[in-house]
Amino acid sequence: MHPILISIGKFSIRSYGAMAAVGFLLGCWLVNMNRKYAKMSADQASTSVFVAMISGIVGARIFYVVQFFDSYRDNLWNVFRIDQGGLVFYGGFLLTLPMLWIYCRWSKLDIIRVFDIYAPALAIAHACGRIGCFLNGCCWGKPTDLFFGVTYPEGSSPALCYPGQSLYPVQLIEAGEQIALFFLYFWMVRHTRRGVTMSSYLILYGILRFLNELMRGDNAKVVESFTIAQVIGFALIPGGIVLLIYFLRTGRKKQDEPEDTELSN
Repeated sequence: MHPILISIGKFSIRSYGAMAAVGFLLGCWLVNMNRKYAKMSADQASTSVFVAMISGIVGARIFYVVQFFDSYRDNLWNVFRIDQGGLVFYGGFLLTLPMLWIYCRWSKLDIIRVFDIYAPALAIAHACGRIGCFLNGCCWGKPTDLFFGVTYPEGSSPALCYPGQSLYPVQLIEAGEQIALFFLYFWMVRHTRRGVTMSSYLILYGILRFLNELMRGDNAKVVESFTIAQVIGFALIPGGIVLLIYFLRTGRKKQDEPEDTELSN
């Protein structure tokens, strides 16, 4: 656990903020790399990333603050301290979807293809964010006796919640999953039909988020014995399956389509 990455005098760079920045830069690079698949110009790709970044941060922060508002009630300024952690991925995901849809409609872009190229970008950005969570000491796991359990420093939030116990390194487990999925989605964008990558993202994210929450030790159960993340993850699975079947039946393979010409900047 290293919440402060670099400290020079009064100036410090927090690990979570640094990893979030790395995730954003990698995601931006990947969207620009795959933009021709979505028939986007360089300007359109960059603008879409800006829209996704702003809406993602705002949505992720709103969901977190609403869930843990008691922590901010006495100091509302801390609501804006996103460098200290406190972003809920599915909150950003749910706000980014309609904002990207609006941008694509306005720019006359194929929203399905745009979502396809965002799948590998989201996966690698998500992985970076989870590494930041581990370094920051948030989003911790439940107690475990397995050999890979981690023990947090005394006084940290995980240690106060589970004193002297080893916990699942659920943040690193999720980061590893997302890195593996990044390679899968990157391949799928180039070798599968339109919409298949996007649909697969919804299915796999829903399944993995539901399972990962079983190892989480910081999220409260709000619906029967399930967390909010599990409810949302479970809801994504059937939607993704329906979309996958639809695109497999009606889509065309990318290699069967005419070659795209170079897009102007």
